[in-house]
Amino acid sequence: MAMTIEIEFTAEQIDELEYERYHHPDPKVQRKAELLYLKSFGLPHQTLQEICRISSRTTLSKHLKTYQEAGLDGLKRQNYQGRQNELMAHATSLEEIFQATPPSTSAHAQDIIEKQTGIRRSPTQVRTFMKRLGMRYRKVGYVPGKATDPAKQAEQEVFRTQELEPRLEEAEAGTRVVLFMDAAHFVWTVFLGSLWCFTRYFIPSPSGRKRFNVLGAINATTKEILTFTNESYINSKCVCAFLQQIYDHYGDSTPITIILDNASYQRCWLVRNFAAHLGIELLFLPSYSPHLNLIERLWRFTKKECLYSKYYPVCL
Repeated sequence: MAMTIEIEFTAEQIDELEYERYHHPDPKVQRKAELLYLKSFGLPHQTLQEICRISSRTTLSKHLKTYQEAGLDGLKRQNYQGRQNELMAHATSLEEIFQATPPSTSAHAQDIIEKQTGIRRSPTQVRTFMKRLGMRYRKVGYVPGKATDPAKQAEQEVFRTQELEPRLEEAEAGTRVVLFMDAAHFVWTVFLGSLWCFTRYFIPSPSGRKRFNVLGAINATTKEILTFTNESYINSKCVCAFLQQIYDHYGDSTPITIILDNASYQRCWLVRNFAAHLGIELLFLPSYSPHLNLIERLWRFTKKECLYSKYYPVCL
């Protein structure tokens, strides 16, 4: 007959076990604390095994002896080391390969790892390894090809440091109004996204290619948004009307700078002359630099929060 392990519990120890069985962050420690908490009521070992679903009496005795010798701190220590991960010895070389050629699937990564190390692991193990390296399965983005041209990057850096940032500093000081302007052309159609749903969700889709055009400007400091909209098209006359709207809103007491891209209907002589007439400075972005235009983030936010997977009936 196996010897029963007797443990004397104080009231403080019982309170501590009662707390840790619910609040410790590690569920394994929670289960051990639950075992000892029930043990404090004098339950027999067979009953403890059944309640806590411990299949081995040896494991039960091990937990009890650990608590008897080292207390709750002993139970919190995790002594299981696990099998050594052979792939971690190749982590540096594999990280360099994945940086240069990111794998499209876990099976692709599996083949790369096997060719490089001679070690083959299951797709699940490969995904776990890549997560340990800091990799995540992310949607691929893009930038205009010419945006990576060193000459273009140098041009953008000069614009940012010598043109953009000084005006933003004036805006922060309240001596200038800086606006980022751009147009968005929203098609009356469905923008499909992903939803948590019980069955596949279908959204009515309007027919045709009708557009809702928005010419917008966002204040760099207050984030106030001004818009000019129509359902036909944006041209230079629309831009001039919007410049007049901006001038009427802010007045002529503070200099106004508008940062915008090089769209032909914005850079034409009609718009530039009208802006000069109003005393508005137009600061055109370098080519291939949409990341320097703050309002691009507003359009992205609008699509994600207002358009993806939603239907708006059109009243004709």
